Amino acid sequence: MSVSKPMSIRPAEGRDPPETAMVLAAGLGKRMRPLTATRPKPLVEVAGQPLLDHVFDRLKAAGVKRAVVNVHYLADALEAHLRRHVSGIDVTVSDERQALLETGGGVAKALPLIGQSPFLVVNSDNLWIDGPSDTLRMLAGRWDDATMDALLLLVPLARANCHRGQGDFHMDPRGRLTRRRPGRVAPFVFTGIQIMSDRLLADAPGGAFSLNPMWDRAMAAGRLWGLVHQGLWFDVGTPPAIRQTETVLVNG
Repeated sequence: MSVSKPMSIRPAEGRDPPETAMVLAAGLGKRMRPLTATRPKPLVEVAGQPLLDHVFDRLKAAGVKRAVVNVHYLADALEAHLRRHVSGIDVTVSDERQALLETGGGVAKALPLIGQSPFLVVNSDNLWIDGPSDTLRMLAGRWDDATMDALLLLVPLARANCHRGQGDFHMDPRGRLTRRRPGRVAPFVFTGIQIMSDRLLADAPGGAFSLNPMWDRAMAAGRLWGLVHQGLWFDVGTPPAIRQTETVLVNG
């Protein structure tokens, strides 16, 4: 497969990211069982620390000031960890104990707590290593509020460590995204990291819903964009992926 087209995109210059990040931490972590029988997936350890702590390290390094974290499964354990182990960044909890709201519903519920647009949205089970420049600052440098409702950080399928899928998106020379066709392979995988405007959630349904229909609407309007990650990224979704990830990290 060819991934040469996006190379015509002018490299993003780093700048300060949005001050606030939404950290998605409410999922059930079913693929990570049995490790998630007694702890939420964001607290599963990889390379000596919980996945959630890896995310907060990256947020703080980029200069993010505030984080809104949604909680549902084993919420008490997550809240206790945030109180005891996260410092250097203001944390607010968006409580979803009564009902799991999925990605879109979780972000929509948290909008009053986020209080700004655009903002970062980061999956709490991400593990990424910066390339030549800070990843979140590079993403912020590519953001254009006039043309974008969401800017997704993507990684080439060939460099998606531990990932077993067939890719998520195609990207045109300017960076606009289209979906993988059924039964086909797409050259880019979504990393779980994005900058989003609250416009993406305009007229969103209530309750639980995925961000995918919101992306599709933005895509149809030419307002869903992508940027290629320059460093390492790992899909730490299953117990075997933990060892694979640690092996790559150790061997450099």
